[in-house]
Amino acid sequence: MEEPNESYIKQLSGDNVEFRTKIISVIKKELPEEITAYKDSIKALKFQLAASCVHKLKHKISVLGMEKSYYLAEEFEINLLKQSTNLQVEFETILNTMLQFVDQLS
Repeated sequence: MEEPNESYIKQLSGDNVEFRTKIISVIKKELPEEITAYKDSIKALKFQLAASCVHKLKHKISVLGMEKSYYLAEEFEINLLKQSTNLQVEFETILNTMLQFVDQLS
């Protein structure tokens, strides 16, 4: 399983601690909200909306340096647009890994 990391965040922020803190703050706020929206859409079988949520979450996956997971999310988004939940378990494992990582960021 691929692990999230801060490499891209560090690359973006450089030595600017304030900017790094701002990025992390935004991720900590938005990630749980976006995951909730995704789960609500899946629960309601609104696949188009769920695909839109996955599309938004792909940006967080990318920022957290999870390249392989990004491609899996891309495939899952396409599956949802075809009314298929294939790769849902794998995608939700990625989400849980991201949440655990983000929770420990400061």
